[in-house]
Amino acid sequence: MDISVVVPLYNEEESIPELFRWIERVMHEHHFTYEVIFISDGSTDRSWSIISDLRRQSDHVKGIRFRRNYGKSPALYCGFAEAQGDVVITMDADLQDSPDEIPELYRMIKEDGYDLVSGYKQKRYDPLSKTLPTKLFNATARRVSGIKNLHDFNCGLKAYRHEVVKNIEVYGEMHRYIPYLAKNAGFSHIGEKVVHHQARKYGTSKFMGWNRFVNGYLDLLTLWFLSTFGKKPMHVFGFLGTIMFFIGFLAVVVIGAGKLYCLAKGIPQRLITDSPYFYISLTMMLLGTQLFLTGFLGDLISRSSQNRNDYQIAETI
Repeated sequence: MDISVVVPLYNEEESIPELFRWIERVMHEHHFTYEVIFISDGSTDRSWSIISDLRRQSDHVKGIRFRRNYGKSPALYCGFAEAQGDVVITMDADLQDSPDEIPELYRMIKEDGYDLVSGYKQKRYDPLSKTLPTKLFNATARRVSGIKNLHDFNCGLKAYRHEVVKNIEVYGEMHRYIPYLAKNAGFSHIGEKVVHHQARKYGTSKFMGWNRFVNGYLDLLTLWFLSTFGKKPMHVFGFLGTIMFFIGFLAVVVIGAGKLYCLAKGIPQRLITDSPYFYISLTMMLLGTQLFLTGFLGDLISRSSQNRNDYQIAETI
């Protein structure tokens, strides 16, 4: 099979039939073999009923229905597990992503050799409350991930080589960082294509505002830590703990030496426990010890994990 189109959706009953007809027309014009996988993420409108009707009309349609709303990442995870195409295309169901982009995305994967191609909506029709956090988020993601050539990490329109979607785990709200997940799994040939962004035709956006930026930042921090220190937490916690303990210990030594010097010279000196620096030093030593123990416990948990030796093997002969 040439292409699997994965479409996560939540309450998009108006746009589903039009989107499928559009995809169907593009596939027939270019003679692709294909499947369209709709994932209804706990929709409360007629979305699932419409998907069921489309399935009865076409063998190219597949559907997955969640009992409740889990989010976009779980929807993509289940869609990736079901996908059988050589190239997997993801797009949103709100008609803001154009299926006319599919042939060129397919060509970039098959002929140009990309592992992943991400869409870049250079001209957007979203409100400022959505575009401004997106710009800040993308700038941060480029710096942390090291993928300098991507301008729009969170664009729903992406193309993947089949092996990519079978070797990454999209969970929580990590769909924003699929290029980063792919890079960490060893799929580093990542490209970008400027795509047409259309104004929303039906309903309102389900994802708005600054909360996306805050949650995205926290997810990025988690992913950075897991990719950098996930299997060696002692390297970060142990290092920080050792530094803090050493500084606190030196401070205690300096305070104690000063007190002994004053006693030897008969110089009046207040009690060590009257000095705030003494308690600051003890606090640093205690925090350093706790950080070191945190790293030690993290290492024990990591070594006991079933995935401690989960490495991506590209080929075996």
